[in-house]
Amino acid sequence: MSHRRELEKHRHKLGEIREMMDAMKTMAYMETHKLVHFLDAQIAVVDTIERVATDFVSYYPEALPKYSKALDVYLLVGSERGFCGNFNTTLMESYKLEVINNPIRESVQIAVGRKLHSTFDDRGDKMISIDGANVVEEVDIVLGQVIDTLAELQKKHKILSLSVLYHGGDERKVLIEKLLPPFEQYKANRKNQGYAPLINIPADELLLELSEHYLFAALYKILYISLMAENHSRVEHLENAVKKLDEKLSQLVSQENRVRQEEIIEEIEIILINADNLT
Repeated sequence: MSHRRELEKHRHKLGEIREMMDAMKTMAYMETHKLVHFLDAQIAVVDTIERVATDFVSYYPEALPKYSKALDVYLLVGSERGFCGNFNTTLMESYKLEVINNPIRESVQIAVGRKLHSTFDDRGDKMISIDGANVVEEVDIVLGQVIDTLAELQKKHKILSLSVLYHGGDERKVLIEKLLPPFEQYKANRKNQGYAPLINIPADELLLELSEHYLFAALYKILYISLMAENHSRVEHLENAVKKLDEKLSQLVSQENRVRQEEIIEEIEIILINADNLT
């Protein structure tokens, strides 16, 4: 009897865990649906700015600032919560591959997400920790902290080179995107026909304002994409965990039934023995 009660107790605990994981999976799934609307709008904003920048820089390449030595800043967007598989591990592996060719250059890492902080392997450089977003409504707070951190670094080092590593794309692989200095890749798109855009302020001032808008918009997009990928990973991870729990619960039910059958057989045998003794 005690063994069957232990099995029942264990099954009950696993059942509670399964219900919690199923609820977490549902919440992550709902969050991905909310993110779709935010992400579509933000992608459209970034695409518009990039089209404007491409056209502008192709006619005014001299407006791009001449950078000398810049501080390398790596922004790594990890997960704030767990139950998302190797989300942070693969991010760290990509980061190590990215910086392995520059072991001497000074760099600063900004790690977004508490779960990423715990897995961060500091290479001796400076690492700044920022809490990540649990839901889409918290992305504004994270973005504000990232911008404030970059502003503080710029006060000390003047010129920054910002590269962002995050999960995204159709296959949710780790992507690396360089945001600062902005628009450098458009210098080669020199146009030989048509008319240059009419501008009312100096080209370098306009480019500076455009760069600020682009940095905000691009970081918003990246944070949304990363949060979307994190929730997708969480749904997949929890689905696998729930499936394994279901299999375990099924095994426990079978064990309980077997133990119960054995108990019934023992009871019948005792009754038969007692009946024989009475005769």
